[in-house]
Amino acid sequence: MTDSPRTPLTTAEVEATARAAHRGQTDKAGRPYEEHLRAVAEGVRARGGDEEQIAAAWLHDAVEDDALPAQWLREAALSSRTKDIVRALTKRPGEPPEAYAARILATPGALLVKEADLAHNADPARLAVLDAATRKRLTEKYARMRALLGLAG
Repeated sequence: MTDSPRTPLTTAEVEATARAAHRGQTDKAGRPYEEHLRAVAEGVRARGGDEEQIAAAWLHDAVEDDALPAQWLREAALSSRTKDIVRALTKRPGEPPEAYAARILATPGALLVKEADLAHNADPARLAVLDAATRKRLTEKYARMRALLGLAG
């Protein structure tokens, strides 16, 4: 494959890449991590997101979780908007929540993906299986991020 214009990855190819990259990973409740990715992608679609945002939803944790290297994202046959959204959603070590939220708000299309991510993360059914201290900490963390992003509730 050359560096000349390439056919962009389809949403199905992005999904397959993300599933493969996160294979074997589990969430805090011990569920396969790809279930979270699917829920976020479906949440983006349900909120009226476009294919670039859905692709970003599948990849939103890939670099942060070291499932895919940042170089893969730079070189991937993805739109610059999809890459920008993934970069915006990738937390940086030691980054204050306020700076993270500001970057999301400054990146076109990122807020919708983060809203879907937070909605799934804060799903009471997911949180119910966690111990009380973890459930309380995460509930407060997600509520604070929603407030920083100006999301209702």
